[in-house]
Amino acid sequence: MAPTTTASAPPVRYTPNVETPKDDEAKTSAELVETLLEIARTMQEHTGHGLRSVHAKSFGLLRGTLTVLDGLPPELAQGVFARPGSHEVIARMSTPPAEELDDRVSLPRGLALKVLGVEGERLPGSEASTTQDWLMVNGPVFNAPDAESFLRSLKLLAATTDRVPTGKRMLSVVLRGTAKALDAVGVESPKLMAMGGHPETHPLGETFFTQLPIRYGDYIAKLQVAPVAASLTALTDQPLEVQDEANGLREAVNNYFAAHDDAEWELRVQLCTDLESMPIEDASVEWPEAQSPYRTVARLRIPRQTGWSEERSRAVDDGLAFDPWNGIAAHQPLGNVMRARREAYKPSAAFRAQANGCPMHQPRAADAVLPRA
Repeated sequence: MAPTTTASAPPVRYTPNVETPKDDEAKTSAELVETLLEIARTMQEHTGHGLRSVHAKSFGLLRGTLTVLDGLPPELAQGVFARPGSHEVIARMSTPPAEELDDRVSLPRGLALKVLGVEGERLPGSEASTTQDWLMVNGPVFNAPDAESFLRSLKLLAATTDRVPTGKRMLSVVLRGTAKALDAVGVESPKLMAMGGHPETHPLGETFFTQLPIRYGDYIAKLQVAPVAASLTALTDQPLEVQDEANGLREAVNNYFAAHDDAEWELRVQLCTDLESMPIEDASVEWPEAQSPYRTVARLRIPRQTGWSEERSRAVDDGLAFDPWNGIAAHQPLGNVMRARREAYKPSAAFRAQANGCPMHQPRAADAVLPRA
């Protein structure tokens, strides 16, 4: 398939000057690290296991192939997408809290991709790796404008981590009703979604976004992964009843891959064409697609396999870390929140590795993590 129509305005070229760090970022990052570790310690004490401080509960652990399209125009043929070809991919689908909550608490869905066999100059700290990580959520904007605002929300989360699960289920019912009422008048609230107001829909029909900007070779971009297989698009906004299913999302993913030979998504790129309407430092601003549409650069295919299992969880949840700063320099994360992630992710992964006695590693082949099934 050929890439979509070229955006009308030329893309903004990347230079280091597109970022404008704040004076207090080091302090915010240090507090963010400590808050994430506090959450991790709480969960480890209560469960006896080291869990992620965010996105602890996986519901899909999958392997597939990312195929870069041939004939991309120069502005799209950048970084991982500079040359046509295929890469193995490990995908992790998850929900945001540090707790492995009952799926009746309806939350946003995340997608983490680890692309294997990537060549190019590496980002600092990832020189020993040959993988590229991208983190995505099924909404176009981050739920806070910057790391300082995110830290305030995280501190509130830390105060309620692993407490009153029944109350959280009840609150989720209320928030879903509120979110639905707002949606009826054309208003969407990422904060309500994050607190438990996400609609109870099938996770494999979702479209995922990096939400935060990255360098895209000579340019700047955000990424999107959107379903294109008819069996997937049929699931978009499809209600999923999980009233009696504490792990209903895992069940839904397993059922899908037991019934279908494969699934296919497009990986698309939205190039920044205007730094005012598409800011780098404010993560809460949605970049307007009318100015710069998402354009297809690759296809992600995931064949029939086990969607989730305890064995796969041990391999991926305990053995891998997904970090946007694990990658090549051509896809450097950008902006205030991304810079905070650079400081926060490695201590969190190190805590998990120590707690579980399971060192993190960067795989050279998908078979080393998820054998074909």
